[in-house]
Amino acid sequence: MNRAEPLRSLHAVVTGGGTGLGLAMARSFCSAGARVTVVGRREERLHQAVAELDGNAGYVVADISDTAASAVTAARLEAVAPVDILVNNAGAHLKLPTLDTSDADFLRVLTTNPLGSFALTREVAKPMCERQSGSIIMITSMASLFGIPQVAAYTSSKAALAGLTRQLAVEFGAAGVRVNAIAPGFIETDMNRDIFRRDPQRLEKILSRTPVGRLGAVEDIAEAAVYLASPAARFVTGVSLPVDGGISIGF
Repeated sequence: MNRAEPLRSLHAVVTGGGTGLGLAMARSFCSAGARVTVVGRREERLHQAVAELDGNAGYVVADISDTAASAVTAARLEAVAPVDILVNNAGAHLKLPTLDTSDADFLRVLTTNPLGSFALTREVAKPMCERQSGSIIMITSMASLFGIPQVAAYTSSKAALAGLTRQLAVEFGAAGVRVNAIAPGFIETDMNRDIFRRDPQRLEKILSRTPVGRLGAVEDIAEAAVYLASPAARFVTGVSLPVDGGISIGF
């Protein structure tokens, strides 16, 4: 294994790769030598993201919540190059009190998060299983482990992805396809910085429960994804890896 570029010659696909954690993961995959394709709905943002990436990168415009188009999206990705790594990062969030959350609200989040990720994974995994090689990574959340108010739909969707990770790891393991998940803790993104500026007490509470005493950086998640996709993790499957500074065990 080339430790400097452990993913050289591999094709990595990152959904929701135009911004935030997705873009950070795409950047780290490029640095690790992979050919990267970012997927998202906004072509202008994807074009800008690819221009920012230092490496062999391109994009495919697609909406993962449009599950009827999953087979077409997978075929377009395979036409770029055989897909070796799929990161299901795209997702929807909803913060509303449970009593104010409608069925339609709940269904929209489920359609995007577990169903959209499942449908694309199913189609991408078909050629992976035929080639007897591949790595699939789900992005879950600490919300699936904690009781956090006002995120019933989001919590349910991420818990579903954690369960799906374990199930697919068992089903695909004999075909040489590994399936893992990353559960990010509180990460210092632009959105979180704005939230904590307005609610410093929330930040204080989070840091008091985080053993390492800081928020995570987007690179912390990105480097975990590179590890899980690399030959270094060849015997790792079915794992939901908390990358959270220890907050899930802090007291």
